[in-house]
Amino acid sequence: MVAGSSRPVALVTGASRGIGKATALDLAAAGLAVAAAARTSRDGSRRSDTDPDVTLPGGLDTTVAQVEREGATGLAVTMDLLDRATVLTAVAATIERFGRLDVLVNNAIYQGPGTLARFADLTDGELSALFEGNVVAQLALIRAALPHLQDGGTVVNLVSGAGHLQPPAKVGEGGWSVGYAMTKAAFGRVAPVLHVEYADMRLFSVDPGWTITERTVAAGRAAQYSRHFTPGTPDVIARAIRWLVTGTEADGLRGKVVMAQQEVRARQLLERWPAPVSQDRPWET
Repeated sequence: MVAGSSRPVALVTGASRGIGKATALDLAAAGLAVAAAARTSRDGSRRSDTDPDVTLPGGLDTTVAQVEREGATGLAVTMDLLDRATVLTAVAATIERFGRLDVLVNNAIYQGPGTLARFADLTDGELSALFEGNVVAQLALIRAALPHLQDGGTVVNLVSGAGHLQPPAKVGEGGWSVGYAMTKAAFGRVAPVLHVEYADMRLFSVDPGWTITERTVAAGRAAQYSRHFTPGTPDVIARAIRWLVTGTEADGLRGKVVMAQQEVRARQLLERWPAPVSQDRPWET
């Protein structure tokens, strides 16, 4: 039975940790009800796909608990990008619970085999999984949400400079893989084209820049990338997304790439950031 919500409702994917979790919490603080979707239902129950010995912190249980501490209504939806039924269920469950959907944040990405593979080691199956998890599943989410979003709804797609920049080093040494780069290049074209097709929707591509997340720290890769990039943190990216979602000031950026860290800095959206950076351990900010 549809319960209904008087608040705007956001569906945020990849919300068990990192940018997705921070976004869910910031949107809740802004007064939205939040459906949080991810694979990890229970905090600490997920091992890294690329580093099997690493247990990742975070889960939908803790995200939703924190959403509700913000005074908002939360919903946990277990979703696997490679399982199309669960992808479609994420939208259906949100509508079933809240009776509406106003915002879709496509943050979740595929994290399995092939993500960190060099070209000679990348298999056809891994490449297919990368495209399914980084492009096709997100298109399925948008398509399922479309009837509820066409009248002024907002879609935020998390894109990446990996889709158009030359890496500063090989994958595993501070760069990115060809498979990941190809999928992010493809996904980066979605919002600009749909902006033309659906002029009544608010579509944004958000480039978070290099961001230190719980996954990166747990896997011990923070220093590897921080040699090449100045890092942001998930709450910085979340604040940029909140700005896009909750006001009209950003409407001139519809269909364009929004550089999250630069917007937060230029518009002073987060008082404590940018913070002083340690010269010895720049990722510990």
